[in-house]
Amino acid sequence: MMRRINRALSRSLAADRRGSTAAEFALTLPIFAMLIFSFFNIARVYNGRAGVLNGLGDAARVATLWPLRPQADMTAAFNDRAFGLVDGEVPSLSYATGTVNGQNFVDITVTYTPVINFFLIEVSPITLTYSRRAFRPA
Repeated sequence: MMRRINRALSRSLAADRRGSTAAEFALTLPIFAMLIFSFFNIARVYNGRAGVLNGLGDAARVATLWPLRPQADMTAAFNDRAFGLVDGEVPSLSYATGTVNGQNFVDITVTYTPVINFFLIEVSPITLTYSRRAFRPA
């Protein structure tokens, strides 16, 4: 008698598909959510990269203006035009001057470390460095 009830109960449970969609959803939702938020985080890093390159280009443009501008003006131009950076992403600018074939130039280098946060996955910091050479008027 007990076997007959167990068999009937197991057959009815095996045939019953109610709730299977909810169980599958509960298993896939965390993975899907991490994937979506990872894409947003990577997009934010690329947005910061674009902002740093925009600021670097404007600093190089200011370096080519006549009369010659000081480094403070180049730094101000960079800070005015850079976008996409969040708190903790403070770029550092460095300047190196020189001469090649009798033409003065300034190398402007910007270095920054974007904040990468993948919820449960630990990511080591990445330092990004970009440089632009601007030839200065004589």
